Formats: sequence, C-alpha cells, structure tokens
Amino acid sequence: MERLRLRELLASPEELSRLRRTLQGGGVAAIPTETFYALASDPGSEAGVERIFRIKGRDDGKPLLVLFSERAQLEALGIAADSATLDTFFGMWPAPLTVVLPLRRPIAASRGSSSLAVRMPAHAAVCELMSTLGPLTGTSANRSGAPALSDPDAVEAALGGDVDLLVDGGRTPGGKPSTLLDATHTPAEVLRPGAFPWPPAGR
Repeated sequence: MERLRLRELLASPEELSRLRRTLQGGGVAAIPTETFYALASDPGSEAGVERIFRIKGRDDGKPLLVLFSERAQLEALGIAADSATLDTFFGMWPAPLTVVLPLRRPIAASRGSSSLAVRMPAHAAVCELMSTLGPLTGTSANRSGAPALSDPDAVEAALGGDVDLLVDGGRTPGGKPSTLLDATHTPAEVLRPGAFPWPPAGR
C-alpha cells in the first residue's frame, strides 16, 4: 500500500492520473471524509465493488453509498430524481447527509437496486479530488463489525495490506456517521439518524 497526503495528491497531475487508472482497473483507495475514512472505488466497476466487500470481510448484497462533488455527476451516475427534489438537497449539501435516490438503471455500486445512496461530503479537498476523478464509493474504511476509523494511522494498521493507496488527510472529525435518508418516496424517511439533523432547522 502507498500512502500519500491529500494535498500532495491534488497538486500532482501525475499522481491523480495514476490513481484514476488504478480505480478504473478495479483498485481501491482509502480517503478521508467529513466523518470517517472511506473505501473509494469506481462506482461503476464490478471489480472495485467486489474488492471492497472482500476487504470488509462481508458480502450481504447491500448497495454501497457513493460520494460526488458536482450536480452533473448525479446525471452521469444515472440518478433519476426530479429537479425539485434535487434542488431541495442541493440546498443542504455539502453536508453529512446521505440520500437514497432513484436510478434509471442499476450500477455496480447499487448491487442490482434501482436506487442509490449519494452524498456531497462537507470536505472541500475531497470534493476537489472527485472533480478530477469523478464519483467514488464511500463506505466506511473498516472490517465488518469493527468501528469506523478516523485516524489514518489506524486505517493503515487495519487495512494497509488490502488497499492500493491511503490518501492521508489527517484525522477526520469522527463522531456520528452521516444521516441516511430515503427520498425515493414522499415524505422522505430517516433510515439512520446521524451527524446531520433531520428535519433540518427551519423546515
């Protein structure tokens, strides 16, 4: 496993290109988010998604959430939510709020489901990274049943032999995971309370 500081990665077109090729080939990186470290792969790569489940030591068939940085990336993923629904959530993002939205067709990360959980993370540098690389899976970087990890040294100790690159953004805030909301129907349903209050203040 290689380890590279996030700012050094962003400053190096060569390293960014190398990481893009790695992910397109089914590779997996560990990246920071506004909550914990996450396992990042190309959400359209069956090989990458399968490898994440091997790393975590489980394969229960459940979809992986996907992180993104720009509205146009949702279109590329195949998100089929109407503009009014998206406008609502873009009034809150970036935030630790993961929202399940309908898909036009399943992708590797959705594991056959016609919906996908997506989040624009409140982490400017990671959003900058995804502006270059595209959307990335964002499941927690830990073994199944183990605590989520906020310390890059702990990520290296736990998963260093299994991921291709640890993107070191320093210690992340930790705390609660992102709030998980199902917006495939109305009203939206909270599937997991978390770091983002729902309903938000003033709504």
